[in-house]
Amino acid sequence: MEGHRFWQYMAAGSVAGMAEHMAMFPVDTLKTRMQTVAASASSSSQHHHPTVGRLLASIVRSEGPSGLYRGIAAIGLGAGPAHAAYFAVYELCKDRLGGNRQDGRHHPLIHAASGVAATIASDALLTPMDVVKQRLQLRWSPYSGVRDCVVRMLRDEGIRAFYASYRTTVLMNAPFTAVHFATYEAVKKILTEIAPENASEERLLVHLTAGGAAGALASAVTTPLDVVKTRLQCQGVCGADTFNGSSIRMVMEKIVAKEGPRALLQGLKPRVLFHAPAAAICWSTYEAMKSFLQRNTHQISSSP
Repeated sequence: MEGHRFWQYMAAGSVAGMAEHMAMFPVDTLKTRMQTVAASASSSSQHHHPTVGRLLASIVRSEGPSGLYRGIAAIGLGAGPAHAAYFAVYELCKDRLGGNRQDGRHHPLIHAASGVAATIASDALLTPMDVVKQRLQLRWSPYSGVRDCVVRMLRDEGIRAFYASYRTTVLMNAPFTAVHFATYEAVKKILTEIAPENASEERLLVHLTAGGAAGALASAVTTPLDVVKTRLQCQGVCGADTFNGSSIRMVMEKIVAKEGPRALLQGLKPRVLFHAPAAAICWSTYEAMKSFLQRNTHQISSSP
């Protein structure tokens, strides 16, 4: 597996995941607010959709800069183990399926399939904390913190509330990661081939560019499913709609009937603004950590 050990993928992925989510957390808060504001608005204003700039100014003005960071502890707790599993499963599947063969060929289906397997594993770990994070991000959140949210959800709604959106999350992240990983590997290969003599010196730029392109494209095409996921995770909180089940079609139909088709694209701009730099940060951090761990492990093992 390219000279790496399984634990190295997990450690590198854990650091990369926490760096990605915590660096871009304010943008994620804007996305969550945009996707839920219409659901919790009064009937007279249910079609009001604030712009990114207006929403940012409103949060800072009424809640202070700290309002952009409510729930960051939850994602900090969940991102580490989830991304450790994410990258480890991806690298393991890619290797087993032959994606690391040195034949100079690109294997988009292998990268896509490996990405789907990775997201199924990581979403099982991240979804509960993502639910807590999004509920804390709401403007009038009734929870004082991560512990209060977890305790009250368990008491009032049961363990199933933490996984109400799991099926939607997987169905959203399956095409997301398929597009993401296939695009990342393709762009990385193209950029490396453009200037192979400078590939090692420009490796960071390659990962940043490929990661940013992959994150932007994948996030844009899966925004409607992300809206459904957010509504399911925040249902019943701060006056948001509740749903009689977790059917994606049912939730979409209810959103469209109440707010119009445009509501399924709410949060598109902040979602792309989140995932493009987030993916660039994540991939560059991940690749840098892999190289660091491999280099230091090799030095330790070869020392007398």
